[in-house]
Amino acid sequence: MLSAFFQSNPLSDHLFMYPQIKHLDELKLIGMHLKMNFTNNRTYELWSRFMPRRKEIHNHVDSELFSIEVYAPNYFKSFDAEVPFEKWAAVAVTDFETIPEGMDPIVIEAGLYAVFIHKGPASDGPKTYQYIFVQWLPNSKYELDDRPHFARMGEKYRRDDPESEEKIWIPIKAKENF
Repeated sequence: MLSAFFQSNPLSDHLFMYPQIKHLDELKLIGMHLKMNFTNNRTYELWSRFMPRRKEIHNHVDSELFSIEVYAPNYFKSFDAEVPFEKWAAVAVTDFETIPEGMDPIVIEAGLYAVFIHKGPASDGPKTYQYIFVQWLPNSKYELDDRPHFARMGEKYRRDDPESEEKIWIPIKAKENF
């Protein structure tokens, strides 16, 4: 069960936040990806491979970085921290005309997202996700949609800095019986 996975990460008082609900237009990205799970997190390995090569992507839209998770349909309905998912390190691009060797394209479909701001070091991220999945989502008029989840890391992102900020985009749809 998802709440059991997050029990070891108690909430901080500053995490009682409400998201902005936004419609995202289709987004094209180019990056690198790895299979991993929550017990064997290979995020550092992925970003260590991507960051030295990101400047090879010449048709990027801006300087924001995207950390994307692609889960199997209904992944969170019977959550198991051992089940793999695909994690991406990427940048948004205008098109897929030129893709550097060793990188791949990914398209995030248009749809509704709950957008949360995580403030603090990346190591505190589980606290924000605990709030989203254990408190906010079950008590909202939304449920997860089967589309990629992602974080946008812009100019305020500073990985281990307590003042760091990143935007967490959670795919949602209206609950049928709310």
